[in-house]
Order: sequence, then C-alpha cells, then structure tokens
Amino acid sequence: MTVIVWILGLGLAAIVAVVGGLAVFAAWTARRVEKALPPRGRFIEVDGARIHYVDEGSGPPLVLIHGLGGQMHNFTHSLLDRLKHNHRVIILDRPGCGYSTRPRKGSAALGAQAKTVAGLVDKLGLERPLIVGHSLGGAIALMLALDHPEKIGGLALLAPATHAGKTVPPMFRGIYVRSSLMRRLVAWTLAIPMSITNRELVLGTVFGPGGAPPDFPIKGGGLLTLRPRSYIAASTDLIAAIEDLQHMPARYGELTVPVGVLFGASDLLLDHAVHGGGFVEKCPGAHIELIEDGGHMIIITAADHCADFITRMARRAATYPAEPELVA
Repeated sequence: MTVIVWILGLGLAAIVAVVGGLAVFAAWTARRVEKALPPRGRFIEVDGARIHYVDEGSGPPLVLIHGLGGQMHNFTHSLLDRLKHNHRVIILDRPGCGYSTRPRKGSAALGAQAKTVAGLVDKLGLERPLIVGHSLGGAIALMLALDHPEKIGGLALLAPATHAGKTVPPMFRGIYVRSSLMRRLVAWTLAIPMSITNRELVLGTVFGPGGAPPDFPIKGGGLLTLRPRSYIAASTDLIAAIEDLQHMPARYGELTVPVGVLFGASDLLLDHAVHGGGFVEKCPGAHIELIEDGGHMIIITAADHCADFITRMARRAATYPAEPELVA
C-alpha cells in the first residue's frame, strides 16, 4: 500500500511539474510576444470593455472589424495605408482580442460585440460609417446592421462568415472547448505548443492557395496568437458564433443598408457559395464579387482589390438612403 501511495504521489508530482512548466512557458512566450508587438493605438472604455483602436486619416469614416483569432494588425498590414488618404479609418481590436479587454462576465455573443462597436461609433462621434468586416468580423458587422441600422451607412463584407456550418472545421477543433474552466487550462498549458506545432497547417489554410507573407508574424500580428488570452478569446468567440449564426440567416431579409460582399474564389476556410452566394440570396439588394485564386486572407493577399471594393462601397453608403432602390 505504501508503495502504491508513493507511486501515485510521484505521478501527481510529475503532472504538476509538467503543467507548471507549460504555464511558465506560456507566460514567458506571451511576455516576449508583447515586447515584440506592443500596443500601437489608443484606448477607450466602451460598455465595460477597454477597447484598443487606431484612428488615422481623414474623410468619410470606415470602421474595420477583424476575424476570429485576429487583431487590428490584420488590417494595418496592407489595407490601412491604402485607405487612410481618402478616409478616416478606425480599426479596433475586438473585445478580448489583441490588446482590448472583455469584461470578466461579458458576453462574446455577436449581438454583444455589435453593441460594443455601436458604442465605439457613438463615442468617436462617427456619422454613419461604412462598416468593413472580415471573416467573423463580417458576422459581427451583419449583426450591427440588423440591431443598429441607424448607426451605420453600409457594409463591406470581406470573406464573411454568414452561416453556421454542419461541423466544426478541422482547423478550429483545437479551440472548440465549451467549458470555460477547461478553456483556461488548455490556454495555459497546451495551446501555445499546439499553435507552434500547427503553424504551417493553419497558415496554409488561412492564406491558401498562396502562402503567408514572411512579415506576417510581426507586421500582420500573427505572433499575438501565442498568448493564453488570445486562445481564450478565440475559443469563446467560436462557441458564441456557432450558436448565433444558426439563427441569423432568417433575419437577413431585414437588412436595409447597402451591402456588398467580396470573396476569394479559392477560399479554403469559408465556401464562397454558402457564405457569399447563400447570403446574397437572402439579402435583397446585396451583391457579391469574386477574386479569382483569392484565399481567405484577401485583406493581405489582395489588398488593392479590397481597397477598391471598400472605396466603392463607401461611395454607395454615402448616398444611402438617397438612392430610390435603397429606400423601398
């Protein structure tokens, strides 16, 4: 009996040592990442969240919302400089992402995140900005237009998530953790080693059929995923989005603001026929454009095309609701 107790104690000590070592590694990695990529914007309090954002340029306002697991650098990498000469460009880290916080008991529901964006629009005194949403940011932009149409002038959706899938994509299964306690445990132990190990698979899917630019880890903010808080935010957002996207398509016919969709025809993450064409079928007046050979991260790999699309949608939004077909 004494030997068994001794063996169990030794095993428990080994587990504690491994878990402790992984937690130390996670904290050390997060510090190094944040030293390499410190906050580059300003902070503002909105609905109990401390939102990190950049605000550059002048002209008709644009608000850019990033996708799952992303942050503002996804847009500042290639799009900001292409837009800020003719527009006031506001790019935020969504609640819990990048350097923005989410209240401890704050909701990750798409409606809650849309409400935060609406509050940011109010606090910055923006007059019916065009909302640009990429991937999951597109779903949040859609919820913003459904719940707060008076706040915005229109939507420019870039590879948006518009429908719930039947299954969780393989790339996201590692963050599909429903228990908040288990989510935190994974975040501080296995998440960072898994992210490092699966880096090529993830980047290949997100940027495919092409590859990620060499400067993506720093300039595109890719390294910021190597933090426990980033894993927690991505997992929390995924669970909420899967639930909310099951109900949203029934409301797409309610949209009244101008809506345009831009997709990569070769997107390996979201099927443009479902999330683009399927959405447009449900939304009167919306239109879709395709980029041949474009993947999911068109905001970086096809930045000129995206900037042109956003500029055209901004002009259309500026006339809303003056155009007769948009008033009916």
